[in-house]
Amino acid sequence: MDYGELAEAAAEKMRLYQQDPSGWRGCRRTSEVSVSWRPSAEFAGNVYRGEGILPASPLDVWECIKPVAGGLRTKWDQSVKDFEVIEVISDAVSVCRTTTPSAFMRVISPREFVDVVLMRQLEDGTMLSAATNVEHPLCPPRPNFVRGLNYPCGCFCIPLPGEPDRTQLLSFFQTDLGGYLPQTVVDSFFPASIAGFYSNLTKAVKQLKA
Repeated sequence: MDYGELAEAAAEKMRLYQQDPSGWRGCRRTSEVSVSWRPSAEFAGNVYRGEGILPASPLDVWECIKPVAGGLRTKWDQSVKDFEVIEVISDAVSVCRTTTPSAFMRVISPREFVDVVLMRQLEDGTMLSAATNVEHPLCPPRPNFVRGLNYPCGCFCIPLPGEPDRTQLLSFFQTDLGGYLPQTVVDSFFPASIAGFYSNLTKAVKQLKA
């Protein structure tokens, strides 16, 4: 399995999602984020798009969300219980395992996800993270978790010209939660989860600046 190639393919999918405005349908809007969705071409589910402006510099936002061992995300993101790097492939690519707590009033039991993750700074200063599911010999399924699958997903921390203390965060979520969940639960869970992600991240970047 060529993890580097898979990571690059996920990053290319992120770029295509970013550039393609067609077919997105709004499903939730808060003061922090606008959430939309369209059917996924990767699996029998949806891809979700979150877009919002955060009151912090791109570097501060990136500090809060970057997928690294010991990072800040497990401290503020209620949907991430643990994050560990399983294997470093290169300076930009690693294989990681994320575990999530039970959610949606315990209707959704704890999950684990194994992904190859790419991190990159683009020419315009945008910070990109992209990920997709993989298998890894050091990560067999564990009995206390349902194995979920992330299809190409990630986020862009985009600088705003002339506004150094504000950042556009464009995120794409495309997850098969696994298990035997009713589709109505899945369809309700993701928009609420994404809204919570942006709300908690907004609080985290404000605390980081304080």
